[in-house]
Amino acid sequence: MKKSISPSLLLILVIGLSSFIFLQDTKPTLYIIGDSTVRNANTNGLWGWGSLIENYLDTTKIVVSNQAMAGRSTRTFLKEGRWDKVLSTLKKGDFVMIQFGHNEGSKPDTTKAGYRGVLNGTGEETKELIWPDGKPETVHTYGWYLRKFVRDAQAKGAEVYICSMIPRNDFKEGKVLRADQSYGKWAKEVAAQEHAFFIDLNTITADKYDMLGADKVKNFFPKEHTHTNKDGANINAQSVITGLQQLNNAGLAKFILK
Repeated sequence: MKKSISPSLLLILVIGLSSFIFLQDTKPTLYIIGDSTVRNANTNGLWGWGSLIENYLDTTKIVVSNQAMAGRSTRTFLKEGRWDKVLSTLKKGDFVMIQFGHNEGSKPDTTKAGYRGVLNGTGEETKELIWPDGKPETVHTYGWYLRKFVRDAQAKGAEVYICSMIPRNDFKEGKVLRADQSYGKWAKEVAAQEHAFFIDLNTITADKYDMLGADKVKNFFPKEHTHTNKDGANINAQSVITGLQQLNNAGLAKFILK
């Protein structure tokens, strides 16, 4: 004869299960948005650092959702509805980490080459485009798109981190070229303006590259000068953690594995 579960035991099980589901639902999420240097297909030996960052975070306490997409700029990430997808599930207490800059450099127009391009700087300048199907588009500056991401996320109660773009494998006179007068500079300016946290990923990794030297750094770039292999992506993930540890009052830092 089967023994029935006592009402008290059943109640304990129900409470325990409910508590587990509640904890799962309320666990904060780190959303990461960016380009292929953040999330690659992890095929052909190419990796983005966002695919490895969870190795340095306590994933029993935080969920990592890498929403970065290869080939996207700030403009196309917004235009294609990818940011709206993040916003649809973003909640108070979550975190958003942003790294763009590798795909913004073309002149913004209606050609295939100009589809991703943005205006330089952080100002309010715009460029009006009319696509062949008659649809208009207003193109903004790199800083404008970053500000929109930050303001939208903060309005949802999320804590925002802007990262400067990882350096490419471009050396001049023994030193890697940096983005501190372009996209890195503009990213830092927007973070300060919008009271977001700034991680100078470009400088942190570039300092490592300078110490290693061009001959060793080239081993991280199996195809060309932008996309890293897993070892290179891991260096960048570690740089993100270093940047987090350097910040004051950063809520995300408490999830770093000890």
